Amino acid sequence: MKNILKVSMVLAVAALSFSSCNCFKKMAKNQDEVVLACNPDVLVLNNGKVGADIQVTFPAKYFNKKAELRVTPVIVFEGGEVAAPTKCLQGEKVKENYTAVGKDGGRYTHHVEFAYDDRMQQCELQLRVEVKCPKGGCKEFTLINANNGALPTKEEAAVLAAGGAEAQALMRQFGRTIAKGVNALQKEIDFAEAMQPVANNYKNVTTVVTKADVAYSINSSKVCKKAVETDALSALKAKVAEHKSNDRAKQTVYVNGYASPDGPEKFNDKLSSARSESGKKAVEELLAEAGIQIDAASYGEDWEGFKEAVASSSIADKDLILQVLGMYDSSAQREKEIKNMSTVYKSLKTEVLPQLRRAQVVNSADITGKTDDEMVALVNGGNAAALDLEELLHIAEARPEVAVAALEAAVKYNDARVYNNLGLAYAKAGENAKALAAFENAVKAGGNSAELNNNLALANLANGNVEKAKEYAKAGNAEVQALVNAAEGNYAQASSKLEGYNAAIAQVMNGDLAAAKKSLANDNSAKADYLRAVIAAKEGNVNNAKTQLNSAISKDASLAAKAKKDINLASLF
Repeated sequence: MKNILKVSMVLAVAALSFSSCNCFKKMAKNQDEVVLACNPDVLVLNNGKVGADIQVTFPAKYFNKKAELRVTPVIVFEGGEVAAPTKCLQGEKVKENYTAVGKDGGRYTHHVEFAYDDRMQQCELQLRVEVKCPKGGCKEFTLINANNGALPTKEEAAVLAAGGAEAQALMRQFGRTIAKGVNALQKEIDFAEAMQPVANNYKNVTTVVTKADVAYSINSSKVCKKAVETDALSALKAKVAEHKSNDRAKQTVYVNGYASPDGPEKFNDKLSSARSESGKKAVEELLAEAGIQIDAASYGEDWEGFKEAVASSSIADKDLILQVLGMYDSSAQREKEIKNMSTVYKSLKTEVLPQLRRAQVVNSADITGKTDDEMVALVNGGNAAALDLEELLHIAEARPEVAVAALEAAVKYNDARVYNNLGLAYAKAGENAKALAAFENAVKAGGNSAELNNNLALANLANGNVEKAKEYAKAGNAEVQALVNAAEGNYAQASSKLEGYNAAIAQVMNGDLAAAKKSLANDNSAKADYLRAVIAAKEGNVNNAKTQLNSAISKDASLAAKAKKDINLASLF
């Protein structure tokens, strides 16, 4: 909001007697009629810059025809200062190419912009004025005290000429303050809040299935010695013993009896049942040391196994065989049609059917993985390498406090999901440059998900790269596009598409405090309480502002120091 002040301005200065600078002395006659406006009177951060419009209105018969003024806006803060371009003014008889102010008076507007520095939150925007007259002691531009119009004393002139810290301090004393502080609330937009992780494939319980066959002769259910001395059954036995020694494993062993689909169906049903029982006895002997219960079941003619065996065989007409199988539901009809294919039936008898005369032994083990607490302990103990890729992705999402460490340990996999989620973890930790680099690495690792595109837009916003962010935002979701609007200061447009905390930021900046309070209604975080304190301070409710700020600080102690520098909370201090 414009704050228009009538001031005894630098440019209108002092009714002191300046015998050494006569033309400037006469300009003081109408000093109370010079009007200065600075919009805004509290500066505002927008898109990495702090800007203001300074407007000066001179009354008629004010400006000396031979006088020259140089007005330099300077933003000063602890540890530094930045000057904007100087505005030069002249009377009617000055032969320079400055802005002329005639006998009828005049007005000029000076737009200034400064690159934002975090130290600027507590700052002053000053005008420093130099005067030049053709006669007297101001034949060259001379810095004056902009607050009272006085020329420097000999001692002050010496300090200014010497330069250094004392000169800098004196120049600040000579400056006229027209605005105080920077509202940096735009920096509080939480871009990380809108970032998205990429899902992992972690399962806490993994099922491991091991299979082996006990083979039988045609039409037989007798188990031969060599049928249980196969490598496959030896491997299954070893796997059973391994699961038995693992207190995280819960295993089941069962035997399924089958018959090849040749011969009468009823006979084959009885045969498969007999094979399941004889197979069970053989497996019980094989696994006697494991001491586990073994279940048995029979499934008759193994048509599914037949299809799989034919499909994986080298039989020339296997596609035709599979087509015939698909044409009939009756087992008898299928067998009849296949036997009619005399050219291929011999191959089936030697290559396929013997595989189906079996009792299939299945070991199914459900293995429960590490608990989240165990994974956290490994990460914190420097043993993240003991976790596999999916475990690292999982624990980073489940326990944000170890996300960075877990995902940094996972970068060795060069997986786009790792880099994406690491970028999110960095962003939540306030490491914006690292976050952007991680998202860019996700692209290099082959990532091209919608989540990654949105995150790249948001990370660029967090790093002040608004134009780059807008490129990604073209394919981004509505929230990303709204946050681009907020980063550019288009708060009305942004707030209509945002929710929660970020909507409240946009609404406060847009002057809609009631809407901002509604947006924060379900947020009990420290940052939400802090923003409630800002809203209350803007409403003039100092007591409520203090209450909300105390609540915020109780949740995040670092906010105490932040509040003392926040121009939005100046009324509390």
